[in-house]
Amino acid sequence: MSTDADKNSEFEKILKEVINVLQDGQKGFADLGEHLKDDTVKRYFLAESLKRANFRAELENELHRHGVKDVHEEGTALGAIHRTWGDLKAKISTPTDHSLLATAEQGEDKAKATYKDALDQELPLPIRQLLTEQQAHILTSHDYVKAHRDALASK
Repeated sequence: MSTDADKNSEFEKILKEVINVLQDGQKGFADLGEHLKDDTVKRYFLAESLKRANFRAELENELHRHGVKDVHEEGTALGAIHRTWGDLKAKISTPTDHSLLATAEQGEDKAKATYKDALDQELPLPIRQLLTEQQAHILTSHDYVKAHRDALASK
């Protein structure tokens, strides 16, 4: 039988995983956006970076409301490696918007999987609703990035 402390610990772990992926997305969209040539997509990436920061703040506020004091997260190790790889590609060669969008899509795939995993867990209804709303945006963002990547591939 699980105790309230166990449930809170699991709840905290789940939300921190999502927060880490959002941190990765925030940094990734900002970093990749700087290298994009298409102004419309560049603006979209910068807006997405801000959106991920907002999502993080919403989840951090929920953790605070549930008594978690330290919610400062740095993102995931895989996300840091992914961003470093993207930066390295940008420095070694002139990256194309297609390659930058492909890199962003990989990050979005990770975000989609993290939200799915979180929503597969037992969560309080208000948190489930918040994650579901955020997930809907993540899915739309993934599709936007993928569609623009595919459009560039067909040129």
